[in-house]
Amino acid sequence: MNQLFSQISSAIAYQTGRPSAFIVCIFVVFVWLVIGPLFNYSDTWQLVINTATSVLTFLMVFIIQNTQNRDGAAIQAKLDELIRTSSAQNKFIGIEQLTADEITEYREHCQALARKALERAAKRADRI
Repeated sequence: MNQLFSQISSAIAYQTGRPSAFIVCIFVVFVWLVIGPLFNYSDTWQLVINTATSVLTFLMVFIIQNTQNRDGAAIQAKLDELIRTSSAQNKFIGIEQLTADEITEYREHCQALARKALERAAKRADRI
């Protein structure tokens, strides 16, 4: 079931992200606007587009979330592998599982290290 949903959501996300999908949506809205006078801009006329867009938006939230979750997990796995196979500190592997406060603490630590590195580089440049 997961594999099937992943395949379907990937296909839908790909197709709906294409320029042609946007053009189709523009065309649908244009047709809806053009037929407005035929229905005297009635409540039913408005309800059709509101219902259609609400249902599509509701479904697309799940499709987009699924693809973003998979993309994020894939990127994280790649980053973890780069960290593991490089001279980087292995303690950063899996930090996405930490709390927001713990991640902020790591970021502040990294920023302090970056500032020190910049200061050392500036001192070396002054000597030259």
